[in-house]
Amino acid sequence: MIFSKAGFGGAVADFEAAVVAQDAKRSGKAFIRLQETFGRAKETELFAGGPRLAAVLEQVPPSPRGVVAVLVGACVERGADAERCAPGVLAGLRAALEGAVAFGEAWAATGGGAFPVPDDGEPGEEIVERTGFEAAVGWWTLSQWEMAAVALLNHRAVRAGLDEKAAGAGPDGATVHGQAGSGRGELLRLLTAVAQASGRELRCLSYALQVLDDEPLVVLHRPTATGYLLRLSGIGDNFQLHTLLADALIGGGHVAGRAPSPQEVAVCRETPGQVETAGSFELVAPDGDRLWNEGTPADIPVVDGVRLLVLDEPSYARSWPAGRFFPGMRGDLILERALEPEETERWLARVSPAGELTG
Repeated sequence: MIFSKAGFGGAVADFEAAVVAQDAKRSGKAFIRLQETFGRAKETELFAGGPRLAAVLEQVPPSPRGVVAVLVGACVERGADAERCAPGVLAGLRAALEGAVAFGEAWAATGGGAFPVPDDGEPGEEIVERTGFEAAVGWWTLSQWEMAAVALLNHRAVRAGLDEKAAGAGPDGATVHGQAGSGRGELLRLLTAVAQASGRELRCLSYALQVLDDEPLVVLHRPTATGYLLRLSGIGDNFQLHTLLADALIGGGHVAGRAPSPQEVAVCRETPGQVETAGSFELVAPDGDRLWNEGTPADIPVVDGVRLLVLDEPSYARSWPAGRFFPGMRGDLILERALEPEETERWLARVSPAGELTG
């Protein structure tokens, strides 16, 4: 076949047609051209190419499918419609995770041992013989699917598409959204199964799947016996949450302490980069367990239908680079109101007394 168009757009069209026709030779040539031309792609080619590649992902042979998914994610990072790309990529992610789980089961059933470390090539014949081809490819391509899926999960609309919103009554009658509906929950279950079998944790993917949006949060500042209702969205980890809490409560003049600078706050919302910051609180669960900055807001327990966080004085000085765990994801924390003293007392009655941290 003589390619009729140059550039990434032409490569997408050729690959799409070859895959639909199940022409392995043509699709192989077009696959190489996709990778060669992506770096020089025009904006319009990326906008159109991402959804078109995502639409044929299921028909792409298993070995190159993960690479094509990465290209789709890269198109999204440069402006392609994430919602249109999501169904194909997330379906492929689930299939890869299911394959990786099957790989772990087959590996254990055929003698076990250290899991092979995937490389840039395909799984070797010995590995395929032990586990089967699709399971081996699932294990081999997990990092590619993680990269592609996280690029899409940076977008709130994609995250919302995975949710089944669980209704509950929060303060002021607000609807409380669960961290994971059936879509997220199933992907997280598969991730857990992979980690348990292999010891391999896909932290970026796990955190992206746990991101909360429009989530009510009751915060109790124990030293002052005051409480606050906030709402968070797009926060990747508790380092980011910690800085934004300090801005809302200390910067807002509600409690004493070190307020983060405008630059520290900006990089935790949407400004690129990192800025050194310091801790202002100890993050504590209602039962007295420590909530680590390395965790996520989804770790904050739900009490009476809403997430409940206790802030104590920091037990030791700690600093870190303020910023976003997901540089492509906008984060936000809004202080909706201070709780009335009676409300705060009711919430404080639900938490363990201050004491030695148990986590």
